[in-house]
Amino acid sequence: MALSFAGLVTSTGASHAAAPNSSSPSACPTTVAKKGVSTWSFDGVTPALAASGVSWYYNWGPDHPSITSPCGVEFVPMIWGSAAVFNGSLDRAKSQGSSTLLGFNEPDQAGQSNMSPQQALSLWPKLMATGLALGSPAVATNAATPGGWLDQFMQGARGLGYRVDFISVHWYGGDFTTANAVNQLQNYLQAIHARYQLPIWLTEYALVNYGPGPAYPTTQQQTSFVTASTTMLQSLPYVQRYAWYALPATKPGATGLYQPGGTPNETGSAYAAAGR
Repeated sequence: MALSFAGLVTSTGASHAAAPNSSSPSACPTTVAKKGVSTWSFDGVTPALAASGVSWYYNWGPDHPSITSPCGVEFVPMIWGSAAVFNGSLDRAKSQGSSTLLGFNEPDQAGQSNMSPQQALSLWPKLMATGLALGSPAVATNAATPGGWLDQFMQGARGLGYRVDFISVHWYGGDFTTANAVNQLQNYLQAIHARYQLPIWLTEYALVNYGPGPAYPTTQQQTSFVTASTTMLQSLPYVQRYAWYALPATKPGATGLYQPGGTPNETGSAYAAAGR
């Protein structure tokens, strides 16, 4: 039986991207509700953000000192791990103008924020104190698994009366057949929603096979997946936002969308067209 966490919701976590400025329409890019991207600073990041059609982005940090947000494109801050709770990041996150805060990054992974559910719960009241809508810690895998990292965290949050406004998750698919990959992603998201009964933000996703490789699909396969997956994500009412990993194209065959200087590759052009 699915657990109900609906009582934890005090804010919808809905899309907060600013509307284009009607007095000067040419100043703002045309954005797509829900669509976002993860990024870091690179040559051309601002024009790439504007051209990609995203309504929001994040960089795994509480602020974006080296990235200028295009008009109408929202920056969403994150508290990456336990150290960020105590180093002033919470104050910087509150000053960004977003109504939303993303929680810890892949705490179930030793190479990422590497926290136990109990440690995350002990720090959660400090994130709640910001007053911002809160996304759950974004686990790398097994978000819908009973007894898994996220399940333990959500059980603990329910027991303590802690606020969690939406579920943040990551997904990387190793099956490069488009229909299979889209179905697998949709089934995963449906299982997460059925278990927690909360809105979902898919804050990292792409096709990568993390076997001995990692191995990447062909450009055609990745591009086909972009088009089909965004169509599916736009149609799911419980998916409030999603973000491709990632905006910068750092090497051939990987998952990036834009080359240095802000020029899209084939997959980037497909993502820019998605949802328009």
